Amino acid sequence: MNVAIVGCGDVGRCYAKALMDAGHQVSELCDSRPSVAIARYAEEISAKVHSEPGDWLAEVDLVISAVFGGVALDVARQSLTYMHKDSIYADFTTGRPADLRAAANMALEANIEFVDVAITGAIGLGGQKTPLLCAGPATARFVELMKAIGAPIRIVGTEPGDAVALKLLRSIFTKGLEALAVECLMAAEHQGLRQSLYEVLSDIDQTPIRNFMEATVTTHVRHAERRLAEVREARLQLESEGIQPRALDGVAALFEHTANAIQNSPIEGEATIENSLRWLLDQQRSDATKAPTTDH
Repeated sequence: MNVAIVGCGDVGRCYAKALMDAGHQVSELCDSRPSVAIARYAEEISAKVHSEPGDWLAEVDLVISAVFGGVALDVARQSLTYMHKDSIYADFTTGRPADLRAAANMALEANIEFVDVAITGAIGLGGQKTPLLCAGPATARFVELMKAIGAPIRIVGTEPGDAVALKLLRSIFTKGLEALAVECLMAAEHQGLRQSLYEVLSDIDQTPIRNFMEATVTTHVRHAERRLAEVREARLQLESEGIQPRALDGVAALFEHTANAIQNSPIEGEATIENSLRWLLDQQRSDATKAPTTDH
């Protein structure tokens, strides 16, 4: 298979190497700002370097787009114009789900297979072994190709945009946890309690992540007011250690919002996960209708 890499950062180069090792030809590299390093890499693999999509894509069977998410749609629009029918366009970006769906519609009109691909780990650590999610109406050929290079890949839907949406949802959890871990471990280290903290938190390891997340939500809608007081005490502890509670401030704001909502319109019925999320979403919609509008 003849392959082009659009966006020659770590992701692009990782899959270029893996595909070449599997016997495929990476003949074209494209980067909006081709550096000396990219030029040198292209020379090493006997590939041509381009600064923008062009008619050189007509001979390519697979395009891997690994550009920044903000330009994903523009790059797809430009690239699809030149690609031949039955080729594959694999979007590895973190573009907006709506942008990926728009790009997929363009691909469909051109009889090109569009695959939304989300990387759910660190390429720098796992290389092509990093887990992938993919979505799209025609993913079979791409999945087979990725499995052949040792990439663990899972189909999560037929709708383009689903894979990146799931990745971003995952990021809400992991990046939020990362921010809280930074603040928590800084405070624990400062107090000489880090090792003891690991032991105190070990019970969380015994609970499946789904059960843990759903339990936090179903109890949050009942006990946010009481827990807010504890969050405020924790905030004071961080400040006393000279640590600015940036992440914890966001936590406090959310708990305060829920506590106020409970006072004004408490949840009715059993606090199942479905009922709890429905109530929380209703509060968000209520906030949106109360938001002031700006006259122009």
